[in-house]
Amino acid sequence: MLRHILPIARYTLLEARRNRLLMLALILVAAGLAFTQFLQQVAITESNQIQAALLAALLRVGAVFMLAAFVVTSMVREFNDKVMELILSRPLRRSSYFLGKLAGYAAVALALALISSLPLALFAPAARVALWGLSLACELLLVTAFALFCVLSLTQVMSALAAVAGFYLLSRSIGALQIMAANPLSDTLSLGQQLVNSVIDAIAFLLPGLDRMTQTGWLIYAAPTAAEIVQLLAQTAAYALLLCGAALFDLQRKNF
Repeated sequence: MLRHILPIARYTLLEARRNRLLMLALILVAAGLAFTQFLQQVAITESNQIQAALLAALLRVGAVFMLAAFVVTSMVREFNDKVMELILSRPLRRSSYFLGKLAGYAAVALALALISSLPLALFAPAARVALWGLSLACELLLVTAFALFCVLSLTQVMSALAAVAGFYLLSRSIGALQIMAANPLSDTLSLGQQLVNSVIDAIAFLLPGLDRMTQTGWLIYAAPTAAEIVQLLAQTAAYALLLCGAALFDLQRKNF
C-alpha cells in the first residue's frame, strides 16, 4: 500500500512546485514584510507588536487561501483531464489514491506553515513563533481535509471553494457569534432569540474551534499553555479523521 501512496504524494508535490505555489508564498512573505516596515515608520508606540499582529494575520489568511485554492483546482483538474479515472483503472485501491493525495497536500500545508512562521521570528520570541507555527500547521491540515471532502463531493471549483471559505469563516467567527447571541441588547430573550442561540450553539458544537487556534495574542502577550496545545492537537486529529473518513466514503461510492 505504501508503494502506491508515496508516488502519488510525490506527484502532488511536483505539481505544487510546477504551479509555483511556494514561490507565491515567498512573494506574500516579502509583501508582508514590506508592509510591516511601512507600519514601523508610522507607528508611534509598540511598533513590534503591531508589525507582528498584522503580519501574522496576513500570512495566516494568505496561506489558507493558497492551500485551499491549490487543493481544489488540482483535484478538479484531475477530474476534468480523466487523470483520476486513469489512475484508478489500474490495480490500485481508492484508499491508497486518497491517502497519497492527502499526504502530498499535507506536506504542502506544512511547508506553507513553516514559510509563514519564519518571518515572525523577527518580531516575537522564537518559542512563541514555534507554537504559533504548530497551530497554523494544524489549521492548514484541517483546511486540507475539508477541501478534499468538498471537492470530492461537489467536483466544481467555485462551489468547492465557496464551501471551504464558508467553513473557514464560520469556524473562525463562531465564538464571536456565540458571545453576541448570549448578550443581546434587550434584557429579555424572545422565543426567536432563544431558537437562534440554540442553532448557533449547535453549529459551534459541530465546527472545529479555529477561533482558538493560531491566535495573534500568542506572539504578542503570552504563549499558549500545555493544556491548550494538547487540546489543539486532539481537536485537529479528531476533525481530520472525521473529514478524511467522510471524503474517503464519498470517493468509494463514486462510479468512474
